[in-house]
Amino acid sequence: MAMELSRLPLVLLLCLLASSSTTALPALAGMDRVRQQVDRANRHGPSIGLVMSYVAEDTALQASGYFRPWRVQPFVDLYGRRFHIGSIRGVNVIYALTGQRRLNAAVTVQTLLDVFTVSGIVHYGTAGSSNDSMSFGDVSVPKLVAYTGAWTWKKYKSLKEESTELNFGQFNVPNGGENLLGSLKYRNEELYSVGKPMEEVFWLPVDSAWFKIAEGLKVNLERCNDTFCLPKTPQVVHGLKGASADMFLDNAEYRKFLFREFAVSTIDEESAAVVMTTTSPGVPVIVFRGVSDLAGGEPTWSSTSLMNLASINALKVAVEFIVV
Repeated sequence: MAMELSRLPLVLLLCLLASSSTTALPALAGMDRVRQQVDRANRHGPSIGLVMSYVAEDTALQASGYFRPWRVQPFVDLYGRRFHIGSIRGVNVIYALTGQRRLNAAVTVQTLLDVFTVSGIVHYGTAGSSNDSMSFGDVSVPKLVAYTGAWTWKKYKSLKEESTELNFGQFNVPNGGENLLGSLKYRNEELYSVGKPMEEVFWLPVDSAWFKIAEGLKVNLERCNDTFCLPKTPQVVHGLKGASADMFLDNAEYRKFLFREFAVSTIDEESAAVVMTTTSPGVPVIVFRGVSDLAGGEPTWSSTSLMNLASINALKVAVEFIVV
């Protein structure tokens, strides 16, 4: 027993050294090969982490020709997701399709941060517009994002309430009044950051230095896709606010409410999760969202055919940012 105890520190040291390059990977069957692939990818050099949520957004990248896979090892399959290893115009990039909504987005971004050597996270994709000054194909580079899907559901509206509430009775037709659904009080998120105590926040800022770089970009956006041409060329808009929630918004009245109460211009399902996950360890992050719909405020014709145009335009701005 004395001999076994004396050898224990050496055994622990060897285990730590063996796993030091990929400490985030668990000791599961078949993970040795994955560890080797991750180590090889990290020796390729620091990379930009690029994430998108919808298959159409991933398709836009694959069809663009921007991304060049690394011949030595073009991808790593990890936790059910494929992390593509390569470059965009000479800049090392690891990109992954997160899947929809905030849990998928957060898990994917956390994996990138824990397992791979990334210098920052670039997030692009489509969004609904809640701002009448933004239309199809426009790209928003928000300065602040918030998660607007966390509520305290109340029986009655508060008489005196400092924070924003959604009172269902206000939307009764033909006249407002009381409603058995009561009201929703919007809640803050709990943000845990390195070296700081937990703080409750509503707005989450993107990286200020990266945002300043993005402000200086000059990008010509696309006006047409294979089936439709917009009446005017879309624009890139900087410094607005975005909102995320685990739902697809297709309701004109709630769209108006979000813009009126929070001044949010774009609505999606993942941006807040991406920003919050990267903010905790202090990793730079920026968001590019192309307008694919008006979140319930559309005219009579459908906007379905414009989703790929919104993806292409958001991708174009993201790529210009990566290579600047």
